Amino acid sequence: MSFALPYALLGLLAIPALVAAYLWQLRRRRRNAVRFSNVALIRAVIPRQRRWRRHVPLALVLGSLALLGLAAGRPQVRAEVPISSSAVILAVDVSGSMCATDVDPNRLAAAQEAVRQFIDKQDDRTRIGLVVFSGFAQVAVAPTTNKDDLLKAVDGLTTGRGTTIGAAILKSIDAISEINPSVAPADTGDGTGEGPDSQSPTPGTPTPAPEKATTVPEIVVLLTDGANTRGVTPEEAAVQAAARGVRVFPIGFGTTEPTQMVCTSDQLGGGLFDGPPGGFGGGLGPGGRNFLVVDEAALQAVARTTGGEYFKASDADQLQGVLNDLPKHVDLQERDVEISVGFAGVAALMLLLGLWLAGRWSAHPQ
Repeated sequence: MSFALPYALLGLLAIPALVAAYLWQLRRRRRNAVRFSNVALIRAVIPRQRRWRRHVPLALVLGSLALLGLAAGRPQVRAEVPISSSAVILAVDVSGSMCATDVDPNRLAAAQEAVRQFIDKQDDRTRIGLVVFSGFAQVAVAPTTNKDDLLKAVDGLTTGRGTTIGAAILKSIDAISEINPSVAPADTGDGTGEGPDSQSPTPGTPTPAPEKATTVPEIVVLLTDGANTRGVTPEEAAVQAAARGVRVFPIGFGTTEPTQMVCTSDQLGGGLFDGPPGGFGGGLGPGGRNFLVVDEAALQAVARTTGGEYFKASDADQLQGVLNDLPKHVDLQERDVEISVGFAGVAALMLLLGLWLAGRWSAHPQ
């Protein structure tokens, strides 16, 4: 057990002082008692009481004061805390290939429904953030417990051109850094994969091993149906996440079969060709055919590097199952949990009991 305010424990020095004063008072009473020669008369006047009873109320009061002194120091213990008490960043791919109809009615619509249900099922303590990415990545909703804002953002998702998985991971790191001071922002300033630190290494150059870091409770759930087409690679972004203790749980969504791509007007939103110039995220527009499949090797490498886990979802039901199980199966994290409230509660009970016994035994000394 540790204390957040150890200097507050100096107040406990008052307890020995009170005990000493009590003992001095008892000794003084004994000295005054010997001045009377008629001891039988004193015994007749003073009610008979078991000797130990008179000390119990005071012991309870002193014990309650000691517990309050400990509570003032804000005691903390290491305990396992479920992920639901922290935050989940949902990074959702909105590239053009999400219009593919191999998942009914199309991938984006199925993903929206799954994410809606995931948000609805979380408790009020869980903070959820939303990052969307196509040709660039952006934080659509900062981590919040306001489900209305999240659901509104999910309903308004529109497709764009390109797939920047690495940038999405970096943006997710930035979102976590806003709520957890122990997590440094990503090295790139804007998360678009255009900074000097985001350039891909020379082919054949191995990805550097991540520095070891204490795992943080916040996690990133990355949903994509394709492969990175520009900017920082997923493997490079994973190194940054691992260096900050952020785990990424990628979900590869969709089948490997070529299929028609049909987006609704709301899903297009006029943004199918928006975003910085670059590769197209596997989609060819409404009526085209999608031949891009999930880059499972890259996503598995991301999970392995960050300590997360890769999931495959070929249809809406599988995706829903993955999202539903994630918060329950992510391993618990050890964190410092303050228990001062427990100390204060026990102190209050001891104080009330001491006062009650003092009043009862005074009225009925036998």
